[in-house]
Amino acid sequence: MKKFISWNVNGFRACLQKGFAEVFQKEDADFFCLQETKMQPGQAEFSPEGYHVYLHSAEKKGYSGTAIFAKEEPLSVSYGLAGSHLDEGRVITLEYPGFYLVTSYSPNAQEGLKRIDYRMAFEDDLRAYLKALAGKKPVILCGDLNVAHQEIDLKNPGPNRGNAGFSDEERGKFGELLQAGFIDTFRYLHPDVAGAYSWWGYRFNARKNNAGWRIDYFLVSQDLGPHILDASILNEVFGSDHCPVSLTLDL
Repeated sequence: MKKFISWNVNGFRACLQKGFAEVFQKEDADFFCLQETKMQPGQAEFSPEGYHVYLHSAEKKGYSGTAIFAKEEPLSVSYGLAGSHLDEGRVITLEYPGFYLVTSYSPNAQEGLKRIDYRMAFEDDLRAYLKALAGKKPVILCGDLNVAHQEIDLKNPGPNRGNAGFSDEERGKFGELLQAGFIDTFRYLHPDVAGAYSWWGYRFNARKNNAGWRIDYFLVSQDLGPHILDASILNEVFGSDHCPVSLTLDL
């Protein structure tokens, strides 16, 4: 049995001041994946005993970035998507005998969808990369994928239609990823649960009112479907504008 956690920490140094270490210790995950670390190597002191640490920082300081803390040393580690998208620190892949673990911080399309072309290129490259990996062994993808797939995945779908994170283009790419052989683990176990969100804006008491979006995911190859034991949203955990999401697999 393996437990995985994924969390967009919205600045790792800030999250460390808001109880991150306590959450890390309490969850005792085999793999703890972070997005939006917003740091360069050496800028945060957190070296938990018993874990191997892998960091991928953006060239631009204070921007993007990912990390994985893993109890088990991988067979290999790679950064980016087959050698591309390296500059923003968005993707880390760990290879193990029975699976690949990929964490991704997918680009935000931004207001007015001004970055939608880059987002679409990233989506196509990510999907091709994951399909190539899945041809070798099962894949576990986690992270802030920056899209609410269906209307059930956000509090106010009507006024947000066409906005970044709920555009037809982004939702369509997420659908293509599922069609390529991946399972949205939370919806696999909880197909009809509404009000389950992982991100809340800072305005209008959004978190207090649970006016949120589900944009943080664990996706797995279809052959891992029977091995899904639990997929949860840890919405009682604070420290970021996102909360952690978790996955437990019978591996």
